[in-house]
Amino acid sequence: MTLKVGIIGAGAIAGDHCSSISKYAGAEAVAVADLSPKRRNEVKKAWGMGKAYATWEALVADPEIDAVTIALPNALHAPCALAAIKAGKHVMLDKPFAMNYAEAKLCADASRRKKRVLMVGMNQRYSNEAQTLRAIVERGDLGDVYHTKAYWYRRMGSPKFGTWFVNKQMSGGGCLLDIGVHILDLGMYLSGAWRPVSVSGQTYGTFGHRGIGEGGWGKSARDKKIKFDVDDFATAMIKFHNGASLELNVSWVMHQEQGDRHDVELYGSEAGASLFPTKLFRCGKQKGEYEVVTPQGVALPDKRTNRQHDWLDMIAGKRKSICALDQALTVQKVLDAIYKSSATGREVRLR
Repeated sequence: MTLKVGIIGAGAIAGDHCSSISKYAGAEAVAVADLSPKRRNEVKKAWGMGKAYATWEALVADPEIDAVTIALPNALHAPCALAAIKAGKHVMLDKPFAMNYAEAKLCADASRRKKRVLMVGMNQRYSNEAQTLRAIVERGDLGDVYHTKAYWYRRMGSPKFGTWFVNKQMSGGGCLLDIGVHILDLGMYLSGAWRPVSVSGQTYGTFGHRGIGEGGWGKSARDKKIKFDVDDFATAMIKFHNGASLELNVSWVMHQEQGDRHDVELYGSEAGASLFPTKLFRCGKQKGEYEVVTPQGVALPDKRTNRQHDWLDMIAGKRKSICALDQALTVQKVLDAIYKSSATGREVRLR
């Protein structure tokens, strides 16, 4: 039996969904939904789909579709996911999970009641670097990881001005919910820290509202009425139940020498490590020696190729996804806490 998948949102990421699904034996992308006739017809034609809908509601109502991927403005993630789950469909969401933790939990609870697979597809976890470093951490090479630095700095990399990306009502936030969620998730995934107890954070909107820093991402049409009112820099310190900490920094726009730099650095009791490139830093075998090592031949016991295949495998009952739903909820809770801490000027305690 072939699983019939609907693609909701024909924006810049739609091709990635369609390409991966087309390479999975037992699944087929059969329909697309998008408000733009041009975008939806381009995707329909490119991938040989039989159906194209003007609204996500129409696609979700199609009884022939078994599962959907959702790549819509963030404000529509929860409404669309809830409707799809209610209609008996499996769901994969692009990040972030939702506008806030309350919305995300509603979706998670609904998926469990309806016994549908819901996954937030964190694509950065599937890189060879991330898979390798996670395997190294799990086998104990770093000892106890007590601190993590996760950062993604863009110099001039804001999504298109005048689109939903930079509008708080539709996006919920700026760089923190766009690329910050990726690097936060990676930091927690690689370090294995999933029980945050406190968050201190600060967000800034310094450049975008002045028309500085557009990078051009996104296919959405510009609207002159949409003003930039989200963060273009965010910083946070997260503490965990075991005493470990995570330092997060992210920017769309920032004065710096390099155009783009991002990494996750782990600091352990026996060694340190970086993700891009993947290296270990540790004492040498002889007293006084210190070495920087590029890991070779690290065994990856369960190599995952991409988020779509992982999601489809889970639907087929082949294995659990590495993007666990409870972890996605924890990431959303931390994101909420960063914004709350910034708004109140106080540390936020988490239960």
